[in-house]
Amino acid sequence: MAATGLSARKASRRVVLLAAAIAAASPAVAHDRHAGYYYPPPSSTETYKARALTLSDANRETRLRFVVGFTQNMMRKPYPPQFVMFAKGEEAEKLIIVSLRDGHLDTLYRVRALLALLTSEARASDFLNQLGVADFFTFFDLAKLLGFTRITVSDGANFTHQVVLE
Repeated sequence: MAATGLSARKASRRVVLLAAAIAAASPAVAHDRHAGYYYPPPSSTETYKARALTLSDANRETRLRFVVGFTQNMMRKPYPPQFVMFAKGEEAEKLIIVSLRDGHLDTLYRVRALLALLTSEARASDFLNQLGVADFFTFFDLAKLLGFTRITVSDGANFTHQVVLE
């Protein structure tokens, strides 16, 4: 009888550990194969209801050209880049931004400040000005126009924030 009680306790402990592991995994992390490789699992997430619709001709090449162009502009500056931006996913639909220095993009407030800066850059772009939407579109709207479905921003060490674009 003692052996049966011991086996029941072991089985019960395994069930509790499995339940704890399942509860600890957030939905965003469970389907995010890039977490743990390019950035730590998300610390926070939000959903942004975009004012923009994805352009009918937006595709993988469009998104990759955007990232390459942005990177080339950063590399022309007289100082080293503060972060790297790249696209991942089968269709390059996931925009990832990772800090290249310690103590940068390590809080939600710093991430939001960077995203505000990127909104200013987007609003100054010829692209949004030609569309006539520069005054009210954000960086999130620009990303949605290009067909990105998610933006992930990380300090590359401990903090990651994800924005799902709808």
